[in-house]
Amino acid sequence: MIDLPTDLPAELAPLAWLVGVWEGTGVIDYEADGTHFTGEFRHRVSFSHDGGDHLNYSAQAWLSDPDDPAAATPLVSEIGYWRLAIAATDAVAGPGLLPAISAPSPLTVDDVEALRTPEGGFEIEVSLVHSDGVCELYLGQIRGPRIDIATDAVIRTASAKPYSAATRMYGLVEGHLLWAWDIAALGSALASHASARLAKAD
Repeated sequence: MIDLPTDLPAELAPLAWLVGVWEGTGVIDYEADGTHFTGEFRHRVSFSHDGGDHLNYSAQAWLSDPDDPAAATPLVSEIGYWRLAIAATDAVAGPGLLPAISAPSPLTVDDVEALRTPEGGFEIEVSLVHSDGVCELYLGQIRGPRIDIATDAVIRTASAKPYSAATRMYGLVEGHLLWAWDIAALGSALASHASARLAKAD
């Protein structure tokens, strides 16, 4: 059973089941540039809230060593923000450090319900930065306990490895966070790359 936070603003209610720290294991299976990458990894994901109209996200992964269960090699980590796709108004701060022009008016449950799509979900925006110099903007939908997102834009530093697109799926299944991540990287087309099953940490 998942305890949902009750102190979130109305626009984060559809994302409430994500809040918390999730830990578990996953598998990598991806072929690119003549190499078949495989292995198991440990994964830790955190969704938190700081009072804004978004959830803070961070994730770390460690490649497991089959010959030494106590050893692990750090993999790329991520930080970012998850939010409903709501058009900015004068009551929203930004860009940069610019303050809001007018007084904020918190959204009501009815305001959020009006954002529901014909499919019964909500449009979401996810912006992520990887520790290896890749930045992703995902667009997609959350429909109850399932999230489907795909990159709308990917940028990377000159020193980053080739990476051009991705999709991700998240789902809440029997109290566990399951996710799958497809990528187009190192010259290969979009294909399955990694998946994991995570449990809520105490």
